[in-house]
Amino acid sequence: MSQLPGRPTTQSPRSHKVKRPLAQSEGDAESVIKGVILAAVIWPTFVLLLWLATRHLGSVSPEAAFKPARRPNLEVQLMPDEYLMPSKPQKRPPKFVETNPDAPENIPDKTDNFAAQNQQSAQEKPNPDSKGDHAATEGRKDFESTQIVSGQLTPPTEAPPPEPPPTPEVAKALQQAAEARKAEIPLPGFEKREGTSAEGFGMNESKSTEKTTNATEKVEGAKDAPTTVGNPTPMQAAIDPRKPQPRLALNQQRVRPAIFAEDPIGSPNIGLAGYDARWSNYGAYLQRLVDSVQIQFQRLADESRISPPTGTIVTVKFRLDSEGKVSEIISVDSTGGQQAASVCTSAITTRAPYGKWTDDMIAMLGTSTEFTWKFYYLGP
Repeated sequence: MSQLPGRPTTQSPRSHKVKRPLAQSEGDAESVIKGVILAAVIWPTFVLLLWLATRHLGSVSPEAAFKPARRPNLEVQLMPDEYLMPSKPQKRPPKFVETNPDAPENIPDKTDNFAAQNQQSAQEKPNPDSKGDHAATEGRKDFESTQIVSGQLTPPTEAPPPEPPPTPEVAKALQQAAEARKAEIPLPGFEKREGTSAEGFGMNESKSTEKTTNATEKVEGAKDAPTTVGNPTPMQAAIDPRKPQPRLALNQQRVRPAIFAEDPIGSPNIGLAGYDARWSNYGAYLQRLVDSVQIQFQRLADESRISPPTGTIVTVKFRLDSEGKVSEIISVDSTGGQQAASVCTSAITTRAPYGKWTDDMIAMLGTSTEFTWKFYYLGP
C-alpha cells in the first residue's frame, strides 16, 4: 500500500525557517518611499504646468478651465463709416457741392462729390448724349461754381398787401362825389412871371380874381354845390412815384443766392435740377457753415455805409479748428479796399464757433484745416 504524505513529525532546524511577516513589512516600506518620491516629483510638475496653462489662457479658475465649452451667442454689427477712423488724417474729399434741397433723396451709383444730402443728377430737359454729374446751367464763362439753384436764405421783407380795387358800388359813389364836389379856392395870392413877350413888353404880377373859400388847396368842382359834400370815405391810397411800394416777392428756395457758371453739358436724367453727391457729416457741416457766413455777409453789407465798386472780389484764407473756432485769419486780399475786406472777415468770425467736429471729420481733417473763400460784390 502506498502511504499518503502527512505532516512531518519532526521540526526543521530554526536556521532554515523564513520569517514571512518580516519580509512583507520591508516591501511595503520600500513602496511607500517610492510613492512619496514620485509624488514629490510629479505633483510640483503638474502644478507648474497648470499655472503656465492658466497664464496662457487668461485668468481662468481651475474649475472653469475644465468645464465643457458652451456655444456663444453671436451678434454681427456693421460699424458705420464714421467710426472706422484711421490713425492719421486721410486726404480731404475731392469736391464739396451744393445740392438742390427740393430734389428727392437718391444715392448716386458712383461719385466723388460730397454734400449735405444724397442726390442724383437730373434736369427738366435731359441731355441724352451727356454724362454730366449735375444739371446744366447758364451763366458766366469766367467763373467756377458748384451751385445749380439760386434762392434766398433770409425770408423777404413782408410788403403791405395792395388795397383791393373798389367795388362797382364804391366806384359809382366816387364818380357821383366827384361830379357834385364843391369847388375849393384858397386865399388869393400873387403869381410872379418873368420874361418878355414877342411885342417887347415885360410881364408883371397879378392878383387872383376868383372868390376864395378859405381852402388850403384848390379843388375843381361846382361853385354852387353844398359845402357838406366832400371827399367820400373809401378812397384809394395815392401812389408817390418817388417812393414806390415794395415789389411783391415770389416764394424763393431756401438756398444761397447763386452765381452760375456756364455749363451746357448737363445730365441725361429727367427731374428737378440735381447733383451727383453723397451725404457725409463733413458735407452737412460745411453747408451750415457756408449758409451762416452768407447770411452774415448780406447783413453786414446792407448795414455798411460804404459800398465797394461792382466787381469787387475779397479772398479770405482762414483756419478752422475741431472746436468750430476760427483760430487764425491767414490772409485777406481785397480788390475793393479795406472796408470790403473788413466786412468779409467779420462775416466769417462774428458767428463762430460753428460747432464741434464729428469723429469722422477729425479722422479726415485732423485737429484743424484751412479754407480759402471768395466774396463777390456783383452790384444790384
